Amino acid sequence: MSQALIITLVTISAISCAQRQDSAEVMFWRWFQANEPRLFEFEKDQEHIFDELGMQLHRIQPNLTFEFGPKQHGKREFVISADGIKDAFPAVIALADAAPSLPRWKIIKFRPRRGFQSPVTINGLQISPSQIQFTIEPDGKKAGITLFIEGYKLTERERYASAVYLMLDQALGEYDVETKVGFIELKPSTAKSSLAKQQFSMLADGFDRFVKSNAH
Repeated sequence: MSQALIITLVTISAISCAQRQDSAEVMFWRWFQANEPRLFEFEKDQEHIFDELGMQLHRIQPNLTFEFGPKQHGKREFVISADGIKDAFPAVIALADAAPSLPRWKIIKFRPRRGFQSPVTINGLQISPSQIQFTIEPDGKKAGITLFIEGYKLTERERYASAVYLMLDQALGEYDVETKVGFIELKPSTAKSSLAKQQFSMLADGFDRFVKSNAH
């Protein structure tokens, strides 16, 4: 076999591999564009549309999830999230970067910080920001956060943790929670602390000051 033919075959093989690697993202956005009118008006058939969208995302990475923002000035946000799973971060970035031009959509990587902090309900458990206080302390180069929660029960830690992690994403943004936060400890509101407890509504400001002061 000639050297030129070998080089040609290697090149074709490399292109084919690249196409296969990119095909999941390309196929997702083709599906998204084909269903764009339904997705934009998802409230008309929310359950089915969300099921379909979730299935399409899971074909790329099983931990991918999403959020839709409200209609504002004829546009919506489409948030692609790793659901707090750091191993899924590359899939979020790859999918968002592969997005075509979508005039009615703003594509956002990871759950962003929200200017508001609303109650979260999971499996019948509702937690409001007003029920939580926090402290921050160093955890290596990261911020260790302890949350003091009214009504917290150790026997229901899993439910509380699921709700609280969503609230942390709202307050700090998913990317910062996974890359700049160290330990996250949950305690009842009556637990003692050597650090001054602060209201959850102050978490973003307190976290940013902490990160800035420990950056050097």
